Amino acid sequence: MSTPAPLQTAAALRAAGRHPALPLRAQLADGRSLTLHRLLRVLPGKRLVGEAEFEGRRVLAKLFIAPASARHWQRERSGIEALAAAAIPTPALLAAAPLQNGGHALLTAFLDGADSLAARWEAEAAEAAGSARALAVLAPAFTLLGRLHACGLVQDDLHLGNFLVHGDRLLVIDGDAVRALRPERPLDAAQAAANFAILAAQLPAGWDARLPLLIEAWRSADDALPALDVPALRARIAATRSARLQAFLGKVLRDCTLFRVEQRLDRFSAVVRDQAEALAPLLADPDRALAAGQLLKDGGTCTVARTEIAGQALVIKRYNIKNAGHALSRAWRASRAAHSWVAGHRLAFLGIATPAPLALVEERFGPLRRRAWLVNAWCPGRNLLEHLAPHVDRGPPAAEAEALRQLFATLHRERISHGDLKATNLLWHEGRIVVIDLDALRQHRSAAAHARAWRRDRARLLRNWPAGSALHRWLDTELPAA
Repeated sequence: MSTPAPLQTAAALRAAGRHPALPLRAQLADGRSLTLHRLLRVLPGKRLVGEAEFEGRRVLAKLFIAPASARHWQRERSGIEALAAAAIPTPALLAAAPLQNGGHALLTAFLDGADSLAARWEAEAAEAAGSARALAVLAPAFTLLGRLHACGLVQDDLHLGNFLVHGDRLLVIDGDAVRALRPERPLDAAQAAANFAILAAQLPAGWDARLPLLIEAWRSADDALPALDVPALRARIAATRSARLQAFLGKVLRDCTLFRVEQRLDRFSAVVRDQAEALAPLLADPDRALAAGQLLKDGGTCTVARTEIAGQALVIKRYNIKNAGHALSRAWRASRAAHSWVAGHRLAFLGIATPAPLALVEERFGPLRRRAWLVNAWCPGRNLLEHLAPHVDRGPPAAEAEALRQLFATLHRERISHGDLKATNLLWHEGRIVVIDLDALRQHRSAAAHARAWRRDRARLLRNWPAGSALHRWLDTELPAA
């Protein structure tokens, strides 16, 4: 007979932080126990979420382990019960009870083979806003949101990861964020617009022009839903999206669910958390990984190499210190690696293709910065100077033309300047233009500052091709005006 997993209290699980030993057993106050086999999410000291076994069946277990966990546990329970009462699809609640010696447990049905809508959307995110394939993923979520609103409910943490696809059903999860504003009555227009905007703000801004399609899917849930003011809704979505971006960028340099950050007197590092284990050898000695890679550039200010770690192709960029004066000028400022790290996550958040930023390392002496390293995913695309060379005298092919329009419309709308917009810093890969070398990238607060920077960017890009060429003329016509 196998030895039972060790019994853990809420206090022991709090002390274990992000890495409690598995499997682990937790006991409900009524004497029943569950065994947690796989963690899906950890909020250290607050909550564990994972796959567990309870009374002979697989369940999704949420263990609320903070000393004052009753409020969150009860809110989650109430939200699930409100969804069930309104016949909104959600995983069945199987048990909700205190744990022995503190904490609380909430167990729902484990849906084998279920997929988050976020994962489905990731496969279609590059589709043009309003395309049939993209709408096939998004429309059911907005229709389900309409069903919530028709029942007087809102979900305050609306994102595609909180919708679950199981077979031919779409379900709402995360009862903790569900509230009843007008029980059994449809929300009014202001309430509905505020909640609708949270979900719509998860999408790239290009979808704002296709808002009527999303509203149509939402209204299809119930004729009693109120009419929405489209211009006002667009403004609300833009404000919500901006707030989301700032909140996200506030996380990229601190330890959290998404990023693992370590800081010592002599070193600072940040890494995408699910890459931390694979990149650990590189982070321990980035110069060794750089030296072992294929050298791409060896200049005074930076050294760049391509390497491979755990089967993943990467680019390591070391930002060098040229001399004592250069060291002094850089010591008190954020490193160029840190700037590029944040810029890469900014572009990715906005749906602008760029190699995934995976890790950042800085040499430090207390608050003073020295050398720094940035690790990005490798993009095998060809730069536009080479890729468009055969088309200089006839303009870009249709796919590249549309990608150029979309890229610069997005950059212009978001008031982003690149700062070194050479054609070699734009790669053509899998039907998209990928932006690289983000050392000087800026998102401007004012339209005037962006206009000045855009004039420089535009002129720099056009200088890549002869002024009389068809490609130069096409770009001059199609790019946003200076």
